[in-house]
Amino acid sequence: MKIVHYLNQFFGGIGSEEEANSPLQEADGAVGPGRLLEQTIGDGTTVVKTLICGDNHAVEHQDELVAAVVEQVRNARPDLFVAGPCFDAGRYGMAAGALCSAVQSELGVPAVTAMHEENPGVDLYRESLYIVDSGRNAAGMKQVVQRMAGLARKLVADESIGTPREEGYLTRGLIRDQFVDRSSAERLVDMVLAKVQGQPFDTEMPITSFEPVAKPRGVDDLSKARVMLITDGGLVPKGNPDNIEGMAATRWGAYDISQADDLAGDDYEISHGGYDPRFVQADPDRLVPLDALRQLEKEGVVGKVHDEFLSTSGLSNPLSNTRRLGREMAEKVKQEGIDAVILTST
Repeated sequence: MKIVHYLNQFFGGIGSEEEANSPLQEADGAVGPGRLLEQTIGDGTTVVKTLICGDNHAVEHQDELVAAVVEQVRNARPDLFVAGPCFDAGRYGMAAGALCSAVQSELGVPAVTAMHEENPGVDLYRESLYIVDSGRNAAGMKQVVQRMAGLARKLVADESIGTPREEGYLTRGLIRDQFVDRSSAERLVDMVLAKVQGQPFDTEMPITSFEPVAKPRGVDDLSKARVMLITDGGLVPKGNPDNIEGMAATRWGAYDISQADDLAGDDYEISHGGYDPRFVQADPDRLVPLDALRQLEKEGVVGKVHDEFLSTSGLSNPLSNTRRLGREMAEKVKQEGIDAVILTST
């Protein structure tokens, strides 16, 4: 079996976050996890080429990266394309998913990757790919590669793929017809009985669930409150210093407004697709209402406008990733001693 393997800068041995802007480069043979993959699959399996790219470069130049990798794979004529494992690295996961999807659809080459279930790449590509459950970190690398190898053998041989539980991949959200011995009513009763008896069971119709969020206590006296502005509308200073992605964003930024009474369009840009940004670009206060809040501050309605506003992009962002971004922002809110937040969207 001939394999082309994609890795990020860390697993490719280039460096850590300081090398995240490294452009695509190639190496002959296996690198890092690729060596373990060769050993695990066996039977003369060879990683003929390893493609390595920095995570920042990958997400900021995704179209260019996909085109270049597809061409590399076309020239190598492998039996399989592998990306990762990516674990919980969001930028890595999004790049791996995009590459696997493109190689599989454009070239007809089977592809497999591995990610943690809360990696944003999972929700973006789970329907089109087999994504092995990698767990959160590299501690289980050997077991993850074993599951990837098992799937790889079946994909290359065009064999039937079992259930997620059997094969170790994440659920894909697909519904398939199959013949069963018991009616839906009988299966439902069995599941109910198993649930009330505390026994394991697999639902046939999983639904998205949301953890309950407790209602916060109201602000006792706004005239003494410190208020922060947060937006998921993608407003960032010119040049987008934190490289916040326009969709499926993996990061957020905090921007100084301590010396401003309003926001000038010449100083800001929008990193967010899906809506017409012209009105916000003409007057960023339409999205982040600093001018109105400064007026309330002068009138004594609110005590203090915080010296920074927080921003990210909420477009096409998997729920698992938005939860992480929200937790990180909430931690900063706590650290800064904020009493109330005004959250704006598109």
